[in-house]
Amino acid sequence: MTAHPAERSGDPFASLTGQGLFPPARKRPVRMRGVTEADLPELHRLDREVFQEVAYPYFMLRQLFDMYADHLFVLDDGEALQGYVLAGTVLGTGWVLGLGVARERRGEGLGRRLMLEILRQLRNDGVREVRLTVDPTNAAAIALYKSSGFAPAAADGGLRRNYFGPGEHRLVLELSL
Repeated sequence: MTAHPAERSGDPFASLTGQGLFPPARKRPVRMRGVTEADLPELHRLDREVFQEVAYPYFMLRQLFDMYADHLFVLDDGEALQGYVLAGTVLGTGWVLGLGVARERRGEGLGRRLMLEILRQLRNDGVREVRLTVDPTNAAAIALYKSSGFAPAAADGGLRRNYFGPGEHRLVLELSL
């Protein structure tokens, strides 16, 4: 005797619901907000998840928070931080120092949401030019930045060899606000 397809799947209700007994968990909505000092351990966790070996050490995130708290935003789902963006300013130029989204939340437009928020904040603060660096092999990030209006910072395409040390090349992009 041949088993019914739902029986073969191990879930006899799969044919009724199309999903089985346990539908995929719904992702919690995120809320954009500024960072607080209490967020620093969770921000450090997220930064390590996203950037791994080139993540900021905790002490550096602490100092960046002290200097640029007005330019540090997170996406919070009520349980964990799902994304962040950090910018600093020097002599009227803004620098996006970090933008990351949790692995399981990528592809939802959260990176774009973070970028739009930091650009809005920088523009409101009178910044007229924004720069950032990106790993030249990170096609997804480059696509996000270019679709946000960023372009290579120089006629040579913006590639800076050994920018972060031997073998650590970066693409420098800029945007006029």
